[in-house]
Amino acid sequence: MTPSASSLAARLAPHLPGLRRYARALIGSQPAGDALVAATLAALVADRAALPTGVSARIGLFRAFQIQQAAAVTPETAPAAASEGVAGIAAARLDGLAPLPRQALLLGAMEGFAPADIAYLIDCPLPQVHALTSAALADIARQTRARVLIIEDEPIIAMDIEAIVTDLGHSVTGIAATRAEALALFAAEAPGLVLADIQLRDGSSGIDAVQHILAQQAVPAIFITGFPELLLTGQRPEPTFLITKPFAVASVQAAIAQALFFGSTAWPQA
Repeated sequence: MTPSASSLAARLAPHLPGLRRYARALIGSQPAGDALVAATLAALVADRAALPTGVSARIGLFRAFQIQQAAAVTPETAPAAASEGVAGIAAARLDGLAPLPRQALLLGAMEGFAPADIAYLIDCPLPQVHALTSAALADIARQTRARVLIIEDEPIIAMDIEAIVTDLGHSVTGIAATRAEALALFAAEAPGLVLADIQLRDGSSGIDAVQHILAQQAVPAIFITGFPELLLTGQRPEPTFLITKPFAVASVQAAIAQALFFGSTAWPQA
């Protein structure tokens, strides 16, 4: 017996924020990622038997998305290397990075899937998963180096993020604990990447700081926050890259790699 629409929605709804996060990071675009998630859900509604059985609802949903994503990526739909803006950046770099390593990296580091689950989701032998993840990090590191502005009011967390950034070969322009400090550091030296908390020391907002920076310069931005629900509401434009505290080092590494890989800004530009 196939599940009703209401029971299907109830099973999948808790896992949609994570799938949207994964889709955006994988594709490097909030609108394109959300569109693929919507297409996946439409396919499942049209044929509820398309949701894999014998696995959890979360794994089944991600597997259905992987199938939808694979069907959507064709030579006709892939961005041309001569494209401008974010699509052009992605097209040029995708030439040097195969999709499976990128998927393995994000599914493990960002979404926390175990290697066996990743092997199922991307349909590859289990022994290859670690090699794919390592290859993705190495390839992206070779293509991207950046000056990074960190906006974080907790000193220990800020130091942890700084260590992750520098271990990846990037440099840090400064660490800001307030919106005012962030804007002063931005004015002194334009960064190539911003890592921002939402709630800052003096009650100011990391969201406001990033929006001000984006008004001056298109720069990739990643939010690292203990309050993801403030950004993943589905009611307004949302960031492409979002990490929840407490975070794993691998999650931050993956998000940095993907943000720099695509050169994506925090929100779609008007």
